[in-house]
Amino acid sequence: MEKQEIRTFGRRHGKKLSARQQWLLDNILPTLLPKNESGNELNILEIGFGAGEHLRELAIKNPEKIIIGAEPFMNGIASLLSAITDEKNSIRPEYKNIRIYPDDVRKFLKDTDSKFKQIWILHPDPWPKAKHEKRRLLHSEFIKSLSDHLANKGEIIIGTDHWEYYDWIIQEIKKTKLKIDLLNIPVIQTRYQNKNMAETNHPKYLIIKN
Repeated sequence: MEKQEIRTFGRRHGKKLSARQQWLLDNILPTLLPKNESGNELNILEIGFGAGEHLRELAIKNPEKIIIGAEPFMNGIASLLSAITDEKNSIRPEYKNIRIYPDDVRKFLKDTDSKFKQIWILHPDPWPKAKHEKRRLLHSEFIKSLSDHLANKGEIIIGTDHWEYYDWIIQEIKKTKLKIDLLNIPVIQTRYQNKNMAETNHPKYLIIKN
């Protein structure tokens, strides 16, 4: 049977990168690619980390864990690399536990048997137009595939300021046998949260468990 190609929606590249950012992509990024950490169930995964504000916070708060960020947008990766390196282009000590997967997370999950204590998805693109609903990442099949990569007592943490998308996600979860916790949790603000494109009062969060 022919394998179905994973199609990634959204941009891969934005404005032209600076010379330093391009150098970091060419020379530092290859050293930060994640390895198969099948024997370690303390890892944390963030999907779609944007410019990496929350990913960096996770790295600082969890120095004993490997923090893996998956992001296909190269400008976001370049921003993260700029923030975690010093003037000599060396990784700052507090970010030594960061790994970066520069592509669609579905490809990463397909090729790894790693388990995660936490999987974070903050402010995913809601694709609000009805004709684009199929582009939404958090459909039931994808959420179920994420749950297969949870360690014992692991959790998937989702946050969005698009309330219609939030309700849609809950309906998708109900198609599975996964458990939902609805609560407010303190999360570092990101530039996507500050933009608040949905113009709602505050983000909503939920936690999914097996």
